Amino acid sequence: MFSVARFGLIAASICAAAVAIAQPSASALGAAPSAVGAASQTAGALSAQRDTDERSAAESAIAGADWKTAEAKLGAWLGSHPADARALFDAGFVADAQNRFDQAAALYRRAIAADPKSFEAHLSLGLLLAQQKKLDEARPELEIATNLDPGDAGQALKARAWRALARIDRDTDPAAASSELLQALKLSPETPADTLLSAELAEKTGQNVDAEAAYRRVLTEEPDSATAAAGLAHLLIVRKQFGDAEALLRASLAKNPDDPTLTAQLATVLADQDKAEALPLLQRLHAAHPADPSISRMLAEVLADAGDYAGSDRLYTGLLNSHPDDAGLLVAHGQNLVRQTHFADAFTVFDKATQIDASNTDAWSGLAFTASRTGRPDVALHALAIRSRYLPENASTFFLWAISYDSLHQKTQAAAYYHRFLDTAGGKLPNQEWQARRRLEVLEKQGQTAR
Repeated sequence: MFSVARFGLIAASICAAAVAIAQPSASALGAAPSAVGAASQTAGALSAQRDTDERSAAESAIAGADWKTAEAKLGAWLGSHPADARALFDAGFVADAQNRFDQAAALYRRAIAADPKSFEAHLSLGLLLAQQKKLDEARPELEIATNLDPGDAGQALKARAWRALARIDRDTDPAAASSELLQALKLSPETPADTLLSAELAEKTGQNVDAEAAYRRVLTEEPDSATAAAGLAHLLIVRKQFGDAEALLRASLAKNPDDPTLTAQLATVLADQDKAEALPLLQRLHAAHPADPSISRMLAEVLADAGDYAGSDRLYTGLLNSHPDDAGLLVAHGQNLVRQTHFADAFTVFDKATQIDASNTDAWSGLAFTASRTGRPDVALHALAIRSRYLPENASTFFLWAISYDSLHQKTQAAAYYHRFLDTAGGKLPNQEWQARRRLEVLEKQGQTAR
């Protein structure tokens, strides 16, 4: 069956680009610098310093998104007024609007140096750094912004600083992110994006009922929201409500036919219901995203479930070329080798996996089995002993214990494990049960002869 954990991989991979951590930078805060309080002041509110032709003309150009003129005017002004915090911010805004982010960040920093209490400069720098995924640098700027008076910029922009902090913290500290989002909602009305974030945070903190309610609220307001549909579908998949998830995903894909996350989830649901449609759906998804490792993993697993071990292993081998020390990939590769009876090769792969991740029980199980198949009973016993630290025994492991001790001529231990195997097999492993009974007859006869 297809694992829910595997969906986590694909969702994380595909959603990363769709749901940005940062809020928009200053250049996206409005059509003109008025959004951050730079050049939208009415004539009556302009300070005495703004009666210079260069800066007044520059700010008029900014208001009209005439970046070239604004840049020229600000350059002339800053040439003789290099510490003018307002002009430095305006220049940073112009660079930001033109996607010259490093230059914008430098100008925002100069504006902050000239006026450490500039709300607009701290906010814009923090948002810009967050957009660039420089979260450790973004956080202090945004935190400072939340503690400054926004002035004419307004409380709504202060709320944007809180929202940006919430997005930064949502993966590492969901509780803090929830508090930050609440602070934002105290300053501005809730938006569907806020509801979506609250749903994600509720899910991360195990409040799945609240998360489901929030996702459904978003879908009520925005029926075409692929992100909300994916979030709700994930909850349904976790609860194994595959039929409900399938219906939701098909409806959402009708509105968002090219959405890779929804497609991946539908493939997950179909695979978990053993529906043949899962394989061609994943093959099409893989063809559209051949370099996506999570999609390749999904397809490899479904191919293995379908019995195409060679096709599955080609994908795993390709993934291992890029991630040679991924224990999970090694185990999957080893299992495919076992299914193709390449036991010696599989032994080497499982052995490497146990060295990389000593707590990987599938790796130890694989090592025990392949060690037994390649004439290494001592290694099999060692692997079984390590595995038993993490998982209870079952009929298959009892049989491996028995035949490994038997190979080492440790008859008492072998007989004990053959008995434990027969007590638990319950007719489900007829070939091994027949072998166990025959070996017990021999071992018990040998024991009587020795006496």
